[in-house]
Amino acid sequence: MRTAAFPFIVLAFMAACSTPDQGTGGDVSERVNVYTHRHYAADEQLFRMFTERTGINVHVIQAGDDELMARMEAEGVRSPCDVFITADAGRLGQAERRGLLQAISSDILMSRIPPQYRDPEGHWYGLTVRARVVAYNRDRVDPDAIRTYADLADPRWKGRLLVRSSENVYNQSLIAAMIAHHGTVATETWARGIVTNMARAPKGGDTDQLLAVGEGIGDLAIVNSYYVGKVLAGNDPQHAKVRASIGVVFPTMDGTGTHVNISGGGVARHAPNRDAAVTLLEFLCSPDAQQTFSEANMEYPVLEGIPVATTLDDLGSFVPDTLGLEALERLNSAAVKLSDAVGWK
Repeated sequence: MRTAAFPFIVLAFMAACSTPDQGTGGDVSERVNVYTHRHYAADEQLFRMFTERTGINVHVIQAGDDELMARMEAEGVRSPCDVFITADAGRLGQAERRGLLQAISSDILMSRIPPQYRDPEGHWYGLTVRARVVAYNRDRVDPDAIRTYADLADPRWKGRLLVRSSENVYNQSLIAAMIAHHGTVATETWARGIVTNMARAPKGGDTDQLLAVGEGIGDLAIVNSYYVGKVLAGNDPQHAKVRASIGVVFPTMDGTGTHVNISGGGVARHAPNRDAAVTLLEFLCSPDAQQTFSEANMEYPVLEGIPVATTLDDLGSFVPDTLGLEALERLNSAAVKLSDAVGWK
């Protein structure tokens, strides 16, 4: 694991006015330092909103999860990181296991974030939800044939399935969830079926899988819901074939619900601005922030009762799997080992 020479991008979002709204935050000299794997315009918008409302400046360092965690370890007690944010519960659990996060207690976070989307001991909290869905060519696939993730290993899909590499944490977490529900032996059989059914060797990200469906390279793809939402809501001419041809299915774990994951964050173990860090997390699960996540980045809110973006609503409703997401980290190494064993590159 690398511990030096990190390709970081540093951004600062300064207060838009000299006084915070209605005394909800400290003076403009306050700051919170965020290490984040997320790289979305929606986040920049939310950090600006936070500064405008509280007077607390947000300073951001963006990099990959591994780089950020290695940096925090190298910095030790002198780390300036206040909040660590990433796009996978397994990675949040890994940060906790490596001693990079501290447990915090917040009535606001506890009341707004459902138990399955937060660490039982308060080390990390979910901020948005993504579902692992199947996008399919409406002219070539009967959606009724894909009720569960297990159905994707059916021989009928041989040479027709698109999915990115098992090195990607989204797939690792899906495999970990399958292990949690069905055990290692059944999951290995399923994963061998996935490899057999692949239309091509895994390459690219989730958007690339959607584009391949549009081009007829494959007929169905395993992707995250927010990638589908962005493609359908956008106007990129390169995505026109996808928008014209795909439908979406929310498979279940044999009746227990659709596999979901989160983007989330936690307060760094040595956070120099702990109170500001907690305030930021509380803001990010506020109604306004949750609606912004959905409208601007096509993610599902963790806060109940928040309307989702119209594009997501049009995909249909689903029941999320109730598996505690701490299992994704606990079973991550088993998932990686299993994917290597079956040849899921």
